[in-house]
Amino acid sequence: MRTLSVAAAAVLLAGPVVAAPPAKVTIQRDEWGIPHIHGRTDADAVYGMIYAQAEDDFARIEQNYLVNLGRLAEAEGESAVWQDLRQRLWVDPAELKADYARSPAWLRRLMDAWAAGLNAYLADHPAVKPRVIAHWEPWMALSFTEGSIGGDIERVPLSQLEAFYTRRRLALTALERGIDFRDPSGSNGFAIAPARSASGKALLLINPHTSFYFRAEQQVTSDEGLNAYGAATWGQFFIYQGFNAKAGWMHTSSTIDNVDEFAETVETRPDGTLVYRYGDQLRPVTVRPVTLKVRQSDGSLAERSFTTYATHHGPIVRQENGKWIAWAMMYRPLAALQQSYLRTKAVDRAGFLKVAALQANSSNNTLFADSKGAIAYLHPQFVPVRDQRFDYRKPVDGSDPRTDWQGLHPLAELPQVLQARVGWAFNVNNWPWTAAGPDSPRRGAFPVYMDQVGETARGPHAERVLAEGGRFSLESLVQAAYDPWLPAFERTLPALVAAHQRQPEARRDGPVALLRDWDRKWALDSTATSLAVFWGEALWAAGAEQAKAEGLNQWDWLTTRPTDAQRLAALDAAVARLTADFGSWQVPWGQINRFQRLSGAIELSYDDSKPSTPVPFTASTWGSLAAFGARPHPGVKRFYGDKGNSFVAAVEFGPRVRALAIMAGGQSGDPASPHFVDQVPRYVAAELRPVWFYPDELKPHVRSTRVLVRR
Repeated sequence: MRTLSVAAAAVLLAGPVVAAPPAKVTIQRDEWGIPHIHGRTDADAVYGMIYAQAEDDFARIEQNYLVNLGRLAEAEGESAVWQDLRQRLWVDPAELKADYARSPAWLRRLMDAWAAGLNAYLADHPAVKPRVIAHWEPWMALSFTEGSIGGDIERVPLSQLEAFYTRRRLALTALERGIDFRDPSGSNGFAIAPARSASGKALLLINPHTSFYFRAEQQVTSDEGLNAYGAATWGQFFIYQGFNAKAGWMHTSSTIDNVDEFAETVETRPDGTLVYRYGDQLRPVTVRPVTLKVRQSDGSLAERSFTTYATHHGPIVRQENGKWIAWAMMYRPLAALQQSYLRTKAVDRAGFLKVAALQANSSNNTLFADSKGAIAYLHPQFVPVRDQRFDYRKPVDGSDPRTDWQGLHPLAELPQVLQARVGWAFNVNNWPWTAAGPDSPRRGAFPVYMDQVGETARGPHAERVLAEGGRFSLESLVQAAYDPWLPAFERTLPALVAAHQRQPEARRDGPVALLRDWDRKWALDSTATSLAVFWGEALWAAGAEQAKAEGLNQWDWLTTRPTDAQRLAALDAAVARLTADFGSWQVPWGQINRFQRLSGAIELSYDDSKPSTPVPFTASTWGSLAAFGARPHPGVKRFYGDKGNSFVAAVEFGPRVRALAIMAGGQSGDPASPHFVDQVPRYVAAELRPVWFYPDELKPHVRSTRVLVRR
């Protein structure tokens, strides 16, 4: 006869076991299709958060993880092999599984819920056919932890990675060389202290400039204290840029130099093993096989295997002058995922700084504001200490131990603004030395690698609107974010006018007069905006090579280097291009600059014969704070935007949050959805809609409610 253990007997004596009720998650959608998710626990809320994202655009979720897991070639074939290999130089599924196993219990619960939510969505929607990932596992969340538009890894040039691992010579592409004309990705963040606020409450502007449709707008709440609203990158379970009931955070791409290259002296021993010099040592090169799966034209998968190499500095990504180049960057997926999630629950500046002490943010500045009236500008927290005798803008000698990273700078050693008597702080992807006007960090007090880009055209613009803005209301803060001044042309056009005066030609009189008398502000009916933009693009095309050689950014080169001949030739090119494409050099900007969304495809196409919407603001290249990165695409003449103002929110804190927001297109990636392009009229008119943050505000605006039983 079997005997019961003491513990089992105690259970029987206590009566029948009552199973815990199944966890229920509620998804309410407002009139714009924005999901407001609530769960009993944070994990329940994460389950509903990712389920709602999948409802809106599962394809973008899968795309992000195919990229970050290094599995894109399984969907796209040979064209993605080198992108996958680059990713897999760092991302090893076995290591991610080990990281998952050693994660704190609270984080494992979130990752478990995340994977369960995606798998439940696929089970509930059998018509949705994943391209590759038909089953999601919790550890996969650790492959994509930071949320920004392009991490440090994307700076590894794929052409040179391919050249090294195939032993061929390949030229850098124009994009890799930095001479391709493209609107710079980035963001704007403004924090306003109570002293400069009309209501006496802190304000925050959240204005990421990413590719359109890169993030979803969501509110995620739980009975465990989670209550975050804002933009979540597709597939991630944290609000990347947003706010809670007490505090808000906005990330902008930094000008810091946090990625370094080390030139390694590699030798082959008689037995065929590889070693590299480090001081007076010969260290073994780390050799690791990587196997990729690659989709073939018939749909089958073939394997491609590579032998990859690394030193203690990082993976080998290319070769230069006989040296192997190792790539050093932050790769801390477990700490990064914790920091990304925990900051959404910080309720004041002290709590936010405590989370920042995890030091797993390498490439983003942060603007912060809270209901206590505190504001802040924070530099990226992962900043290696380096010997300033060496120039880390180019490969340093990896055999010299003095070039090694020497730990991380503590937060107190980084440029930051915690006390701003001017009452504001900002960043627009420019240097930190003007972040709070006269209260900014002093450039000479910090190592040169804290900024490697310098000023941008938006920097002086932001300073001007903040310094001259008086006491900001939520509405006037939005107006400042859409101020139409284009400072790049304020700086460059007088030189063109002077060049024409020195070398006058009658055929240029009309165009020069139009630009001379222009107020340097974008507008839909402005013909000068069109001519100036076409001129600026032609001028940059003439000088990109020189700028690259001198290490100058667009702003610095355009305002200091062009010759009279280059300026005048660029004007001739602009006039000719406008005339050829639009029949005249006097074309209203709104006829050229357009918003169009024809499909839910990740890679969009455009059609001049189909409906589109005129947009008044320009690319950020010219100093427009409101950015619309539009350019001509194959087969069309008009400019169609594909990045820039992707999400905009303005927030006023405490005792109740009040916020306004808008996003490009709409919440859904489904062309059949009423929320595919429903926000476009407001988007182009800068008419932000109210955010329904509290249940009593949301209730009248709920258009659908779905209750999920978590499984």
